Amino acid sequence: MVLRAVLLDFNGVMINDEPLHQSLIQDLLLEENLRPNLADYEQVCLGRTDRACITDLWQRQGRVVTEAQVNKLLDRKAIRYRETLATLEKLPLYPGLEDVIYQIRAANLKLAVVSGARRSEIEAVLSLAGLTDRIQVIVSGDDLSVATSKPAPDAYLLAIHRLNQQCPDLHLAPSECLAVEDSFAGIEAARRAGVPVVGVAHAFPYQMIHRRADWAVDHLYELNLAWLQPYYGESTPTPAPQ
Repeated sequence: MVLRAVLLDFNGVMINDEPLHQSLIQDLLLEENLRPNLADYEQVCLGRTDRACITDLWQRQGRVVTEAQVNKLLDRKAIRYRETLATLEKLPLYPGLEDVIYQIRAANLKLAVVSGARRSEIEAVLSLAGLTDRIQVIVSGDDLSVATSKPAPDAYLLAIHRLNQQCPDLHLAPSECLAVEDSFAGIEAARRAGVPVVGVAHAFPYQMIHRRADWAVDHLYELNLAWLQPYYGESTPTPAPQ
C-alpha cells in the first residue's frame, strides 16, 4: 500500500473563510425573519454542505423549506460570497497551502478537493489563487444531498470514483489516499470512507482533533507528506480512539 492521492477539504483547510460563511448565513436568516444562533451554526454547519446547513437551521426554528426555496437561498449566498471575494486585496488562504500542493505535485500524487461548499465558490477561489490546473477532481456540495453531506462518507467515495474514472488504470483504493480535514464531520466522513486522515487544528483545539483523526497538526504548514509516506509503505495507520 502506498500513498497515491491527497483529498483536501476546502473551507477551513485551504481557505480561512469560515467567518465569511457564518456571516452570509446569518444575513440569510435575518432576511427570512429568523434569529441567528451561533451554537446552532456550529452544530449543524461546520464541515457540512450549505444545503444541509440551511435545511437544518430553518427546521430548528420551525420552518420547513422546499428544495426550490433552498436553491434560491444557496444562489443568493453564492453570489454574495463571490462578490465579497472580489473586494478582497488578498485571499485568506492558509499559510502552507502552496507548499502542500508543491509536495503533492513533486510526489506525483493525484489531488482532489472534497468539500461541502458550492462548486462556484470553490472554482472562484481556485481561479483567483491560480490553482485551477492543480486540481484533478472537485466534489462539492452541489454533488451531495442533505443525507449524503459529511459526516456521511459519500463525498470521499465519490472523489475516489471520479479519480478512477479520469484515470482508468489508476485503480485507486481509499486506503491509498490521505484526507486533510479541520472539522469533526469531515474527519468522520473520511474515516467512514476508509481514508486515513490528517486533522488540522484550525477550527478546534489540537487535542480534540487528535482524538478523532489518524494524525493531527496545529497548522497546515506543518504537514509533511514525506513523514507520512512510511506509514503507507509499512502498515495501515492505527485508528484513532473513538
